[in-house]
Amino acid sequence: MTTALLTDIHANREALEACLAHAQLHGASQFVFLGDFVGYNADPVWVLDTVMEYARRGAVVLRGNHDQAAGGTPDEYLNDDARYCIDWTRAQLRPDHVQFLRSLPLSAVDGNCLYVHANGWDPGSFEYILGPIEARRNLQVVRARITFCGHMHDPMLYHMGLTQRVEVFSPVAGCPIPLSAARRWLAIPGSVGQPRDGNPAACYAMFDEISNMLTFWRVPYDHRGAAAKVRAAGLPERFARQLLHGC
Repeated sequence: MTTALLTDIHANREALEACLAHAQLHGASQFVFLGDFVGYNADPVWVLDTVMEYARRGAVVLRGNHDQAAGGTPDEYLNDDARYCIDWTRAQLRPDHVQFLRSLPLSAVDGNCLYVHANGWDPGSFEYILGPIEARRNLQVVRARITFCGHMHDPMLYHMGLTQRVEVFSPVAGCPIPLSAARRWLAIPGSVGQPRDGNPAACYAMFDEISNMLTFWRVPYDHRGAAAKVRAAGLPERFARQLLHGC
């Protein structure tokens, strides 16, 4: 079974459409959405309608911190521009969207895999995995061999062996990586809807459970069109610029 892992879509219709089409072309048979469907960009309704349809088909769907804020739980850690986007988003959503966001779990386990938005040690805290220190904390606490999480918008892969030393691996798009059973792994697919590593192409990953191969992907999409929508909606200009420049 091949699983597509998508996270931090942030109301970016063009990016999500491109990633879903790419995943289907490359044989994805299961979909996991790791949260943050809203915020920053201009198509929260389309994105949520799409994710809700995938959930009805059996996809794993988790709650991110922006989803929680849009569902009505204040997030004191969001900056002013992000709060403005959440307030704008709430005005676009139907009651069923809000109920869907509120109903989402913070984590899910499937065999050797833990799925979570932010981290595995306390999913509801939404603490970031900023580097090897936080990665070690996750890998030491989580019982699952592989953790897939979002929240950080740059693709990254961490692994730890018997010595408890954490190694960092910057993945190359399109190059499969064998996830050895002798090690523990933490994979961050990167953001579908707002990449921040200087490359505007959308990020997602695919995991083949039979071969234990993980592939990170970058998918070009109409980021200029998405940025134009942000401006037309009156959302903060810096979010349009982030789509144009990937940072």
